[in-house]
Amino acid sequence: MSGMLTFLRVCLLALVALSPQWVQAADSDSAQQNADAPIKVNAAVELPKMQKVLDKIKQQVSGETNDTRLNALNDLALELSGDADALIQGLIPQRAQLQAQLAVLGPAPAADSGVKETSEVTTKRSKLESQKNKTDDQIKQAEAIKSGSINLSAQIVNLRRDALKTQLALNAGSIFGPRFWAPLSNTQSGDSEKISDFIDELKTAASLSFEPGWVFGTVGWILAAGLVATLGRRYLEQFLAWVGIHHLPEGRLRRSFLAAATALTTLAAVVLAFNFLDLAFTRHDDVVDDVRVFADKLVGLSIFCGLIAGLGRAFLSTRRPSWRLPQISNEVAMALKPYPPLTAALVFIFQMVENFNSSANTSVATTIFANGMTALLIGATALSISMRTNRVRRRMIQEGHQPEARSTLVGLIQMALTLIGFAIMIALVIGYITLARFLAYELIWMGIVFGLFYIFSQLVTDACESLFSTNNASGKRIQASLNVDERHLGQVATLLGAIGKTLLLLAAAMALLNGTFGSATPIELVQKAIEFWGGKGLESMNIVPAHVVNALVCLAVGIWVLRSVKRWLENEFLPKTTMDKGMRVSLITLFSNIGFVLVILMTLSIMGVQWNKLAWIVSALSVGIGFGLQEIVKNFISGLILLTERPVKVGDLVSISGIEGDIRRINVRATEIQLSDKSTVIVPNSQLISQNVRNATMGNAQGVATITLTFPLDIDPQQVRQLLLDVYNDNERILETPEPSVSFKDLTSTGIVLSVTGNVASPRQVSGAKSDLLFDILTRLRKEGVALSAPQTMILERKNGKVILEDAPE
Repeated sequence: MSGMLTFLRVCLLALVALSPQWVQAADSDSAQQNADAPIKVNAAVELPKMQKVLDKIKQQVSGETNDTRLNALNDLALELSGDADALIQGLIPQRAQLQAQLAVLGPAPAADSGVKETSEVTTKRSKLESQKNKTDDQIKQAEAIKSGSINLSAQIVNLRRDALKTQLALNAGSIFGPRFWAPLSNTQSGDSEKISDFIDELKTAASLSFEPGWVFGTVGWILAAGLVATLGRRYLEQFLAWVGIHHLPEGRLRRSFLAAATALTTLAAVVLAFNFLDLAFTRHDDVVDDVRVFADKLVGLSIFCGLIAGLGRAFLSTRRPSWRLPQISNEVAMALKPYPPLTAALVFIFQMVENFNSSANTSVATTIFANGMTALLIGATALSISMRTNRVRRRMIQEGHQPEARSTLVGLIQMALTLIGFAIMIALVIGYITLARFLAYELIWMGIVFGLFYIFSQLVTDACESLFSTNNASGKRIQASLNVDERHLGQVATLLGAIGKTLLLLAAAMALLNGTFGSATPIELVQKAIEFWGGKGLESMNIVPAHVVNALVCLAVGIWVLRSVKRWLENEFLPKTTMDKGMRVSLITLFSNIGFVLVILMTLSIMGVQWNKLAWIVSALSVGIGFGLQEIVKNFISGLILLTERPVKVGDLVSISGIEGDIRRINVRATEIQLSDKSTVIVPNSQLISQNVRNATMGNAQGVATITLTFPLDIDPQQVRQLLLDVYNDNERILETPEPSVSFKDLTSTGIVLSVTGNVASPRQVSGAKSDLLFDILTRLRKEGVALSAPQTMILERKNGKVILEDAPE
């Protein structure tokens, strides 16, 4: 039987080979049937070209950031995918034809069958099998190119979607134009199918959670989420309020503790509720990864939404108005009460939509539409908050109620809120959707950062003051344990509070500079902070706009911190030490000079100034110092010497170049000396170093009140001496040690010259003491009948042609 089949096959092949006219007739008969068949393409030539095009597109995508160029590359990838698919459709009929021919030939006979086929059949089968294997490889290669093109297109869409967060200058069309609303009606992009597929995945995950054996756990986690978000938050907040009232000392610590507790309990309740919901619907093993990633993003988003709601409740404190931290009237607080949860809900909804688009891999147009709606509602909410606050305050004034006095900072915050709201609306109208989204999220991020900084800075300051206050039990125990003075505890409390505020300020600055809402998590901020302190970020020395902005922020924050620390040293810390006023002023001035230099250096570093490339600046400064700045530099160095060596200090009574007065301030270039008539003389610092300076109060020097008097020759010296000593001893300004003394200065023709000397506590008392002593001496001398010597005058008088000399008193 097998031999008969082999014989028939050989005859068939021979008939085909020997009858080309029959083959041509058959081809002509089938030509009309295959008229509509696809044109055959040489796959061996086209496949290498397609692979080169795919590799070239990948290479260009890897370094491209322009949205227009990425869009063009995406179109090329989609076109290449279509070409590969067309090639596959052309190769499939060829493979089917080869398979049919091989089926006609059949398999090769077994070696033990005893049947031998001709060499022509074997060669034909081998040739057909080789062509079929080659066609299969070409189809596989075309399918790989098609799959790679589709994946590359999806990656380009993700790149464009991510680039929308940073390309602020991209004009995507006004919200009033049809381009913005096109995703609602455009079905060419396939977004409807993608969204439907992802919704089906979510439904599948939900149905898996309610399968038999999983229902009880799912319902339990959902109930736990609801209880934590409602009753759990309420009772935990009430418990912390009870703790603050009954276990914290009276004072401001209770208010700041309650505000922090309100914010943190709201945050904890929201985050725990979302984690429970995540466990309810994604704990099944068959849930796809896309759904798990989407749920994880929602859990991360709950942190920010919980912070927004919690900070709003903490600031407004509508249930306990007397414990409200900021100065906000009840009317304004009640008017603003709906906005924190509303803002948190809007942020959650539209961030969820953005994450949904990312998970479903929708088109860029749909992402732009979602971003525009997010910015629109957030900007409208910001403007509504500002306008409603102003409306409530105006109504209070009309009703005769005085609203709370707003500080300058509060006014600036409200002004910034209004301006950013208008900027968002303008950006949406003119088509800059990405810029509007950036401003909206930056507004929320700054609100979160500033709110946390305000509450926790108040908490740290109040906690330090309460902990070390001797009016509380903790302060008394610390004082008894360490045996320190109450003044030292106050210094420690002030110092720790300042350190805590500084750390919080640095954390806030780091958060503002390195993160934004939706682009940074707390863990990422900590990592960036560690990298910053490790030196990363200051390696590049190129000046770019971002570095300039950061440098300006650093300069403003640095000057503010410098002035705040200076005021703190001047008004709080140093007055509690044993330093004299001059030493305190010198330390504050030295700190200000050094701090300002450090702030300037840090600002230049953040800008990217390369110090190794500033040789020309140093050379120019050297020339300038040599010609025009030498006096300024000399006075600056002299000022540093005066502040460190302190030959003179603030408060000293000095005399230089005929000028005598009190030193009021030692500046970088000159020193201010106040004269007795309250006028001020500005003396360059170099003169105080290079010239002779009399410091009358250096080393707590005493003043000397010396009065010199001339008496007639006929007085009783002992009587006058005792009278002068009595006057000095009776004066309350004259010190007992050293005792007053009277010395015989000179004996002249006009009389006896006596000098009486006594010491006073300070050189500044000499003038007043001498005035009082002279009044008293003259009074007592007149009472005792003792007169002072009068000066003699020589008179020349001519009488009868002779000159007569006469001495007469003046």
